[in-house]
Amino acid sequence: MEKRIKESVGTLLAHIIKIDHRDVEKEAPLFCAIMGEDFDCSEEEAKDFLTKVLHTDYDLDEHIDVINQALCEDKLSKFHLLEQLNHMIYSDKISQEDYAFLEKIKKRLFEC
Repeated sequence: MEKRIKESVGTLLAHIIKIDHRDVEKEAPLFCAIMGEDFDCSEEEAKDFLTKVLHTDYDLDEHIDVINQALCEDKLSKFHLLEQLNHMIYSDKISQEDYAFLEKIKKRLFEC
């Protein structure tokens, strides 16, 4: 389950970079720092994962479901994840779509 949560959280964070067409080199250090802090990923492992996610299709709702299932009773971890998403969003230009995305994730995480 840990591997699935790691993949789902990483996909969610990488999704912000992907949908905003952000500079991957500029965003990679923050992504790597978050993945290293929460999942003991090396910088190389996190960069490889980020590159993979940016170049593949994925079902974001499925990843949100995995996170929600794993953290259903753990509100503190959910808030921590929202804080990380917010940090990723604020690391570059911010759009209305970013706010809408964060609200969507917040609603989904606290529906259980």
